[in-house]
Amino acid sequence: MTSTGIKFFRTRDAEAIMETLIDIYAEVRADRLHEPHYSIAQYSERLARHASEPGWEALIGYDGAEPIGYTYVNTLQPDDRWWRRMTTPLWAGCNETPTVALKEGMLRLPWRGQGLAERGHDELLAARPEEQATLLVNPLAGDGKVKALYEAWGYREISVQQPSVDGPVLTAMLRRIREPSSTEGSHVSGQQDVRLP
Repeated sequence: MTSTGIKFFRTRDAEAIMETLIDIYAEVRADRLHEPHYSIAQYSERLARHASEPGWEALIGYDGAEPIGYTYVNTLQPDDRWWRRMTTPLWAGCNETPTVALKEGMLRLPWRGQGLAERGHDELLAARPEEQATLLVNPLAGDGKVKALYEAWGYREISVQQPSVDGPVLTAMLRRIREPSSTEGSHVSGQQDVRLP
């Protein structure tokens, strides 16, 4: 399997791709499906809830007719529970900056290690109107390699949260997508760095 010929398709029609997303999830998470938080039932419930939230959009990669992976996002509102669940206070205005949340991303094993996850991630964010992107990652996933991958993509740790009682404690990360429409405040130099208080 090579990255040559991989095509990405964007959609806001969750119903049309629900089965494909569930199939990919079940394959990637096969070793954890017995755990309540990772069960197909829990994932299906989360997916349906996320798909009903503002700004939901997915990007699916295909190698010919074979789906290889996906990522999906939502727009966060300033009063979204995403912000309220943070265990440490965020700087003033963080939740007021237009933000998209990367809610889920999966890539099937045969297509890993070719830069396809980053390519899909970047393609999805490039057409989004928001100024910053945020995500949650299990810091133990892949012995820390998943978090390190997101750091290589420009994300920085901002807090932690535990969205569900049966789920792991997750690291909240943030990165700039584009420069803000306002020049107020300071930020770490570099296009993808987060704004600081």
